[in-house]
Amino acid sequence: MEMSVEGLQERSADEAGDKAVRRPRVQKNVTRAIAADICADIFSAGDFLPTENELCERYGVSRTVIRESLKILESKGLVRGRSRVGTVVCRKDEWNILDQQVLEWIGPRIFEFDLLNCILEARRAIEPAAAELAAERATVQEIADVERAWHEMRDADGDIERFTKADVAFHTNLLKASHNQVFLQLASIIQVALEFSLHASNEAVDTRDEAVDIHRQLVEALRMRDTAAARNCSLQLLSLAARDLAVAVKRHIPQSSS
Repeated sequence: MEMSVEGLQERSADEAGDKAVRRPRVQKNVTRAIAADICADIFSAGDFLPTENELCERYGVSRTVIRESLKILESKGLVRGRSRVGTVVCRKDEWNILDQQVLEWIGPRIFEFDLLNCILEARRAIEPAAAELAAERATVQEIADVERAWHEMRDADGDIERFTKADVAFHTNLLKASHNQVFLQLASIIQVALEFSLHASNEAVDTRDEAVDIHRQLVEALRMRDTAAARNCSLQLLSLAARDLAVAVKRHIPQSSS
């Protein structure tokens, strides 16, 4: 049975649409697969990746998909292309570790890479100062935003995902309430890393009542414009996070036998 010109055009459009849907998914999966092999040290830092043809065979895709994937990996610091030589795997300290995709590719290995402790160290340097400034500078609306996030934490009722989402909102709003332009930029840059860090800490404990109470005290310090109390509450939260993170790391990384 012959198909009309209109029918052929419609089918071609449908096929083009299918390719438009499928291709990014294929490319994304291949990028993730190569990144996973890099994170697992199958392709180690300083080594050259296999040739494009070998990568095509390994991952079952075209050279175009491989090239697109390598461009993405290079933009995030995992690899570096060298003209007429090949593509070399970069050291971990060259990776854009605050990028959401990079953190997702690292996945459970985030404990092995010690990234969560690095994030905690960064928070120790930033958050107490931000809390102190927020107590002095935050608007009534900004304090209300921080308090709303605390209410969400309090009402999460054992739902770790909901609790963590509210926890991230609390600390992000706190950074914004400092009215420090650098902290404002950091709030968006570290948000994904903060989410990974807080989720690990929140998941490590059976109850989060202590954290909820200290967050409440911090809200009260903001409302009372008590800069010293706000800083102190922030330091308490970071000490609590360090304790819970140590538990999380112990659970995820097998301890060597004595």
